[in-house]
This record gives sequence, C-alpha cells and structure tokens, in this order.
Amino acid sequence: MILLTGGAGFIGSCFLKILNENGLDDILVVDHLGSSDKWKNLLGKKFYDFLDKQQFHNLIEN
Repeated sequence: MILLTGGAGFIGSCFLKILNENGLDDILVVDHLGSSDKWKNLLGKKFYDFLDKQQFHNLIEN
C-alpha cells in the first residue's frame, strides 16, 4: 500500500494520476479538504481509501 499525503492538492493529484497510469491503485490518500474544492482533483482517480488529515493523525497516535 502507498500512503500519499496531500493527495487532493495539485501536485498530489497529478502524482496519483501517474500512479494509476502505472497500474497502481492500492493507495491511501490523506489530505485536509476543509471547505475547498480540492476534492474535485480526486475525481476519476483510483485509490483504496481517503482519510482527512485529522483522522490520519488520530489513527497513527492510537
């Protein structure tokens, strides 16, 4: 599994597209979407799951 932080941003979503083009989709995307439209950068991309930044912090702290 690949952990991609900042995956909904411009650079992260472009990297996610490249990973998908190379047959990879076992990817955990972590980002803080807030009230922005960054989620639109994930449309059409393949990934295993998405976690908000705070959810990810809570997961690794426990």
